[in-house]
Amino acid sequence: MKFLIVTGLSGAGKTSVLHHLEDNGYQCMDNLPPLLLTQAVELCKKVELDIPVALGIDSRSGALFDADAVLSAIDQCGDSNEVSILFLEADNETLIDRYKETRRDHPLMREDHALTLEKAIAKERALLQPLRERANYVLSTGGLRPKQLCARVDDLIAHGENQHILRTEIMSFGYKRGIPRESDLVFDVRFLPNPYYIKEIRAYTGLEAPIRDYVLNQEETREFLSHLYELVDYLLPLYQREGKRRLMIAIGCTGGAHRSVAISEALCAHLRALGQPVNVLHRDIDLEENSWPFRRNKTNS
Repeated sequence: MKFLIVTGLSGAGKTSVLHHLEDNGYQCMDNLPPLLLTQAVELCKKVELDIPVALGIDSRSGALFDADAVLSAIDQCGDSNEVSILFLEADNETLIDRYKETRRDHPLMREDHALTLEKAIAKERALLQPLRERANYVLSTGGLRPKQLCARVDDLIAHGENQHILRTEIMSFGYKRGIPRESDLVFDVRFLPNPYYIKEIRAYTGLEAPIRDYVLNQEETREFLSHLYELVDYLLPLYQREGKRRLMIAIGCTGGAHRSVAISEALCAHLRALGQPVNVLHRDIDLEENSWPFRRNKTNS
């Protein structure tokens, strides 16, 4: 039998993922106290369920939660190939915004009313770190819509047959909103000519031909990409040899809609051509498109 432990930071999307897994044939149990993990696994084996099982375990258990107890219970479940861990996370800004939208209290704030939301998130990160380090899959959900999140989960699980494969994630971002906390490698492309100052094309994004062609046809860009490809091609096998399962490459420009997007797409295409498992996410592109000058009609810009 296959068991998937769904865990991670509160507000990172665990409930949405469990609902999606249930819709796709999983037997799901949410907010399971760690002490009951072994019994739940044994029960599922006893009744010989012929479908995979997803178990939601996180800090909502309060005093009953202990990350080391979860790992100990997993070790007692037998074959390590039977139980895998999906860890969901997001940057502080995303989590705070989500809590503001739902107006719900963070689970750790219910036990300690003196905690601020920011301190509760930091405390939970430390509490869950042992699970993150052991996780088979780590997924950052910042900037992902529900449908995108579910697609990423499906993609991760589909490639789970070989969990030693290094999966590369590329994220474009804008420096004015901060460097992604989850990034492993960060490349600053603000040295490239900025299409924002070209009035005729500034309203487009790096996903569209006017910006993409402008950025990629610059001599500086061609030389930079040559060095970038060479460096990434060199590093990926070394990270994989060391057992790393996920590598986040962040590429930033000023706003996160022009240069960083075009470069991220180019790097993604390069790695896919080499057969590397890779996904690309544009963290700030929607935020930029909802602001000036992107609100303007592109044909009139």
